[in-house]
Amino acid sequence: MRILSIQSSVAYGHVGNSAAVFPLQRLGHEVWPVLTVHFSNHTGYGSWRGPLLAPADVAEVIAGIGDRGVLAQADAVLSGYQGDPAMGEVIIDAVRRVKAVNPAAVYCCDPVMGDVGRGMFARPGIPEYLRDEVVPNADIITPNQFELEYLAGGRTETLAELLAAVDKVRATGPRHVLVTSVLHRDLPEEQLELVAVSEEGAWAVTTPMLPITPNGGGDVTAALYLAHLWTTASPATALERTSASVFRIFEATLAAGTRELQLVAAQESIASPPPGFTARRLR
Repeated sequence: MRILSIQSSVAYGHVGNSAAVFPLQRLGHEVWPVLTVHFSNHTGYGSWRGPLLAPADVAEVIAGIGDRGVLAQADAVLSGYQGDPAMGEVIIDAVRRVKAVNPAAVYCCDPVMGDVGRGMFARPGIPEYLRDEVVPNADIITPNQFELEYLAGGRTETLAELLAAVDKVRATGPRHVLVTSVLHRDLPEEQLELVAVSEEGAWAVTTPMLPITPNGGGDVTAALYLAHLWTTASPATALERTSASVFRIFEATLAAGTRELQLVAAQESIASPPPGFTARRLR
């Protein structure tokens, strides 16, 4: 597939496009990366250098791709963290331009805004913009559990509550929802789940909880799920393959003792997701 990926970029480490492009290419897909920032490193270090690109400049890059007459070849648009509503408008405009010339194209959005323990870290106004403007225009979204609760407007302490929240969000527009970092009352300690829901049903994969929360994990997960969903047309299979690859990447990162995702070291697990994680049907 061909993917227009509009995300941040870092020279050192793996977040945004620097986390998504290589795994997608390793799976054999063509990626057109459009950068929203180009930093020295991710902001989790507390300091960084490099430019935050103006929305107008990002729009110019996308327009230039359009000038080549290739937007009709794009199978998907992928986006992650959106620093301000103006950038969000550029992304939504790109989605509309792609779908105008290729109605079969899909938009996969990772609605990055916060997480358990950190709360909301997106700038004021971004969560509301994502909820009201971006998510309704997406075909696939990949929120973590904290972000799902915000989008749905309620807590999800049980699996039933989580599925109800997903249904509420799906009613606003997205056909596919992948919820990451899921914890609920019926789950044993030291385990977590990923849950995928579509009009075809709902599935969950349970994995051990590793003592690691690397930056960029959500970016890799969104990219892999988009790719596997597109190639298999099966949410359950996409969930299994994504879970397997991400878990192996996290294992390699933990073993290396680094805070940066070990994408290169774990690349065989990306190209050929190992067996072991089986999706169970929830409904």
